[in-house]
Amino acid sequence: MPFSFLQRLNSPSSAAVQEREHVVAGRAFPLRIVENDRARRLTLRIDTGGKGLRITVPPGLPRGEVDRFLHRQQGWLEQRLAKVPERPQVRPGIKIPLRGVPHLIVHEPGRRGTVTVGLEGGQPALIVHGERRHLPRRLADFLKREAKRDIDMAVAKHTQAVGRKAKAIKFRDTSSRWGSCTSDGTLSFSWRIMMAPAPVINYLVAHEVAHLKEMNHGPKFWRLCEELCPDTKRCKDWLKRNGGALQAIQFE
Repeated sequence: MPFSFLQRLNSPSSAAVQEREHVVAGRAFPLRIVENDRARRLTLRIDTGGKGLRITVPPGLPRGEVDRFLHRQQGWLEQRLAKVPERPQVRPGIKIPLRGVPHLIVHEPGRRGTVTVGLEGGQPALIVHGERRHLPRRLADFLKREAKRDIDMAVAKHTQAVGRKAKAIKFRDTSSRWGSCTSDGTLSFSWRIMMAPAPVINYLVAHEVAHLKEMNHGPKFWRLCEELCPDTKRCKDWLKRNGGALQAIQFE
């Protein structure tokens, strides 16, 4: 039996995982290699926003096989990851969008740790007060508050239109999806959607609320979605093209 280079975590029955870095065109990406008992071949996936790479492998596969697989896929990775922007760290002097409008991040220490929307040199700005080390977290918290305000109102509007109620509304920082609806009526949204234009935010809410009535992506679902948001196709396409860039922004 081939020697597996992966390490078992927690218990013998848990999945075998190895984490390391893999360099593509001079950029280092976190690489997670996961053994799966049901896997019959190697599969490679790029996480949303280019946050990392994941390879699923059959049990006991030698390390050399994984390395050769990565070598064969290098051209594909370079082509795909060239479209993913560098992951900018939120800091003073860069711009991030708020409802689709770029805002300059300005740090003003010496006051309580709040975030206000204003102008800096005649351009929209997010002015962050307090200690510099807390700036990324304060901006993330600000976006969460804005998301709760806008999305709560949009959910109320769309649930009234479909005649269904949401059990709860939750906000997360998810990398695999922008929103979800559970069978019990709980709606979840990524607070990062507040960086998208307002019509796209409205589309996302309409999409998830439509699932309260149609728990599928069939023709009836899309008709309902377009009734709630006539701009569905354009907003859906925008999110597909630009969502990765919003996911790439680092708020750690």
